Amino acid sequence: MSIVEQSRQGNVLILTVNNPPVNAFSPGVPEGLHAGLDVAEKDESIRAVVIMGGGRTFIAGADIRTFNLPREQAPDLRGFISRLDQFPKATVAAIHGTALGGGLEVTLACHYRVAVPDAQLGLPEVKLGVLPGAGGTQRLPRVVGAARALEMMLSGTPIKATQAHQLGLVDELIEGDLLAGAVKFASEHADARPLPRISERKVEGGTPELFTKVRQDIKKTHKGQLSPTYIVDLVEIAASKAFADGWAAEARLFIMAKDSPQSRALRHVFFADRERAKIPGITKETPVSEIRKVGVIGAGTMGGGIAMNYLNAGIPVTIVETAPENLERGLATIRRNYENTARKGRLTLDDVEQRLALLTSTLDMADLADADLIIEAVFENMDVKKDIFTRLDRVAKPGAILATNTSTLDINEIAAVTTRPESVIGLHFFSPANVMKLLEIVRADQTSPSVLATSLKMAKTIGKVGVVVGVCNGFVGNRMLYAYREQANRLVLEGARPQDVDAAMHALGLPMGPFEMSDMAGLDIGYMARREQAKKDGRPLPDDWLDRVVELGRKGQKTRGGVYDYAEGSRTPTPSPVVEQLVADYRAEKGVRGREITPEETTKRLAYALMNEGAKILEEGIALRSSDIDVIYVNGYGFPAHRGGPMQYASEQGLGNVVKDLESYGMTPAPLLKTLASEGKTFAQYDQERAKG
Repeated sequence: MSIVEQSRQGNVLILTVNNPPVNAFSPGVPEGLHAGLDVAEKDESIRAVVIMGGGRTFIAGADIRTFNLPREQAPDLRGFISRLDQFPKATVAAIHGTALGGGLEVTLACHYRVAVPDAQLGLPEVKLGVLPGAGGTQRLPRVVGAARALEMMLSGTPIKATQAHQLGLVDELIEGDLLAGAVKFASEHADARPLPRISERKVEGGTPELFTKVRQDIKKTHKGQLSPTYIVDLVEIAASKAFADGWAAEARLFIMAKDSPQSRALRHVFFADRERAKIPGITKETPVSEIRKVGVIGAGTMGGGIAMNYLNAGIPVTIVETAPENLERGLATIRRNYENTARKGRLTLDDVEQRLALLTSTLDMADLADADLIIEAVFENMDVKKDIFTRLDRVAKPGAILATNTSTLDINEIAAVTTRPESVIGLHFFSPANVMKLLEIVRADQTSPSVLATSLKMAKTIGKVGVVVGVCNGFVGNRMLYAYREQANRLVLEGARPQDVDAAMHALGLPMGPFEMSDMAGLDIGYMARREQAKKDGRPLPDDWLDRVVELGRKGQKTRGGVYDYAEGSRTPTPSPVVEQLVADYRAEKGVRGREITPEETTKRLAYALMNEGAKILEEGIALRSSDIDVIYVNGYGFPAHRGGPMQYASEQGLGNVVKDLESYGMTPAPLLKTLASEGKTFAQYDQERAKG
């Protein structure tokens, strides 16, 4: 089968792209389309051409893997689109599935577009740190207007064909057989002259006021990102200059964006997200259980949020608490969360009631006997968790998955109190559990492949980004966070102010700095975890200035005071005179004279602490790949995707430079980091070599 098939119905030539799985515009596709246009141009009996996708979609964009090819080897999308724009016979794009990126740009170069109603059209390039590079920035505004085109390109979110039809982006909706409808449309419009070319239209609504406002907006919505700025510039050119000027500018800015560290980072995140599901020992033949009913132990903040994930997916949940008042409070919180969502228009009141109808509450753990998956979500205390799993072992049916939501504790130790350690796994949700995308799937020593495979599938069912990790204190995300917070605490001890430390991470692109994050999560959680670990290790309790903040009763936002002060009903941090004095007293007690610390040193010490601990985790095999660490930090900890995650960011800085800086700040580089630096390698290369064995 040819990549581009040619067929004919009457006087219409049909070119069907067959390049599974998504008909990406990769090598061979432009050649096949050019060959089809050659036939149509030479054969006088052909009056029109229909371009469509085979299989389940139209052209879903360029093949991202070709971005790194030399220009002469990359598919020439722009060349094909230039020819298509000037083609002398009527061309019709017949759209089903998705027409994204280069796929939509192909349709925009056609004279007409028809689509099935549920097709989706969009230009998502901004999500990869690039911009539409084959006329999209110039043609889309000429169809839908400058404001709507900017909205579509800056969000990267596709729209339905029904909406595209209202905007004039689709000329006709086809109910039923798309090919038959497209051929009929092409026949009816074959002789219309002049042929309608989008490149000859004017842009509506491209006022100076619009561009000023959008530039202000993207400083907040796309903070520090390059490609959104280029997109705005190009739409302004489309509104004010000839098409040829914008076409040339687009080519130049596309290359600049594509070759930037930001685009490399976002492409890294794109591929990392696809790699995370590849787990040694898990194949298509690995048995996967059906999760038809879920039990959740604990109706607090985490337990309630976890339950909502399954209710949202239409899976019945039984939630267990020890005291009636705790259960009532938890159920009220779940209802309130749903009603708040309904007030924002994201759910109907019927949706709320349908979800709540799937929820059963009980004070008796025996009511979990028919659950396929039971998730324990109580506070971080090993003795309490062991007691729960001992009881679960007696109650749960054979084959049920027993999961703990612990964020730090040893899952092997928990599994050991059961007679079925192969059924025990860690499912570490992130708070708020009904919102945060990340789910660390913690494989214990005896967790079975089937339980792991089922958990991966389940994560996808409830809309989570599931990443498999191993057992250690804090697993991947929180273990790295410990090193990060320790460095933040040291910076304050040495002379930095908490607000300066947080500001340095804002500058890197994180929405919150370490102290803002601690206050939001609750300072007491880390406090208790540190003490639990010290107790387990048989060492003295830790002592630092942040622990003393907790001992004053300042637990963060929930007590209106942590590292920062908070006004009643506000989440906005205000520097605290109480904490300022506490830090000054602590420095005096420890004999430390504060010094000025630059924002550059602060950013490097915090970011490099993450990278360094990540290298240790990687070498120990707790993470399968450095890219898995990046997925965890982008989806769970707010590390900016346009930096690629901490490990990709380290590689961009040059691992040799990271090692030198760590040493200059008195930090010991991880052995793996030093090895890779000495060999001139990146973490991505380490992943590739490891995958090859």
